[in-house]
Amino acid sequence: MNAPAKSLKGLDLKAEIDKLRKERNAVILAHYYQTPDIQDLADFVGDSLDLSAKAAATDADVIAFCGVRFMAEVAKILSPDKTVILPDMNAGCSLEDSCPPEEFAKFRAAHPDHIALTYINCSAAVKAHSDIIVTSSSAEKILAQLPMDQKIIFAPDKNLGAWFNRKTGRDMLLWPGACIVHEAFSETELLKLKAQYPDAPIAAHPECPAFILDHADEVGSTKAILDFALKSDADTIIVATEPHIIHQMQKAAPHKLFIGAPGADGNCNCNMCPYMAMNTMEKLYVALRDMEPRIELDEATRIAAKKPLDRMLEMAGKTVGKGDLGSR
Repeated sequence: MNAPAKSLKGLDLKAEIDKLRKERNAVILAHYYQTPDIQDLADFVGDSLDLSAKAAATDADVIAFCGVRFMAEVAKILSPDKTVILPDMNAGCSLEDSCPPEEFAKFRAAHPDHIALTYINCSAAVKAHSDIIVTSSSAEKILAQLPMDQKIIFAPDKNLGAWFNRKTGRDMLLWPGACIVHEAFSETELLKLKAQYPDAPIAAHPECPAFILDHADEVGSTKAILDFALKSDADTIIVATEPHIIHQMQKAAPHKLFIGAPGADGNCNCNMCPYMAMNTMEKLYVALRDMEPRIELDEATRIAAKKPLDRMLEMAGKTVGKGDLGSR
């Protein structure tokens, strides 16, 4: 159980977290979508699989994963002997929620001639029903290694699957899930913003709907968007993904202006992930203090989920393991 916030009054949380990090021999991992205070104290910042690969390569006994539950599960799948803690076990994912394991198993059974190419944003149980796991950065390279006539189920993100159908000329069967963050972007508001900054390129994550991607100058993973923003000659860049990634952009290129793409009314915070926001400095401190909540997986599920992850690692090559920003 997480202690009530009032019991932490007066604590220097950063100092206490640093102390516990050393005492526990822990590594703190933070996704790009975490708040700046968590990103700044993390040992590594990156996307989900890169962070898990980094965790597996460390000699830490404890992985404190500041992200969402499926990411922490991947760390546990790849590092079963390590203790993996998540500051808030309720930090889920709308994509994971959109694809219940039982329903996915039935869907697979109804299409026995299809293989399941499954986005990493899903539960361990869904991974266990999959043939190959992909990330937004590795999917295209993996698809290039599969015959064009191979029938494929792509789950759970319909927008991501549709983007790769467009890019590769395939006709993958798409599970009807979507990310609530990337679905929140408004084409009308984006065009208004573009009119204000006509020379600003738009960088978008492929989880966005097609009506957003159609206006993008760069479509790619969080790492690809970050790289584009830093390498572009533009002084102003519009970013269509969860806006906390802008913190890393501002740190690396303080002379540039990075503008988050707007939500439906142009002002709402609906493009911020409510699940990522569940992790706080207070909860991270309590998790390290109490060594809870812990990610626990039954061994049969872990082994079954590891197989498609291993296939991705084998097929993805250089697209995996490149997403962190280095140590503190």
